[in-house]
Amino acid sequence: MSRGKSTATVGFTAEERTAMKEHAQELKRQARRGSRADKAAEAERAVLAKIAEMPEADRIMAERVHAVVKAEAPMLAPKLWYGMPAYAREGKVVCFFQGADKFKARYATLGFNDPAKLDDGSMWATAFALTEVTAEVETRIAALVREAVG
Repeated sequence: MSRGKSTATVGFTAEERTAMKEHAQELKRQARRGSRADKAAEAERAVLAKIAEMPEADRIMAERVHAVVKAEAPMLAPKLWYGMPAYAREGKVVCFFQGADKFKARYATLGFNDPAKLDDGSMWATAFALTEVTAEVETRIAALVREAVG
């Protein structure tokens, strides 16, 4: 029998394993007792703390994305999702920000999940590469978020 990596972790990068562990911790935090308002406030504090930990380039973009989502879709609740800032409706993640550093990527990503109402025929984009959040990019993010919560 081989004494290499366990079969449970073969195929996952260290970053992916870390994201899975973060998600397990997020689920444990969500399961704790407390009022809905307390949980919402704790979730937003966790998102802001995660953004504050990011390298400068990712942090600047994540702060802008957070501000745009909060302004355009106040009904979305900030929460951590696999260690990333995400925004959910009725517990389901609508959109999320993935910093470039998260998986050692060339660019950050603004992603949308199934609850986002971005449908456009038989094919549509669900993720967008971000290298900088300019005024023009903020306008596009705002439009996407408004459409997503439709």
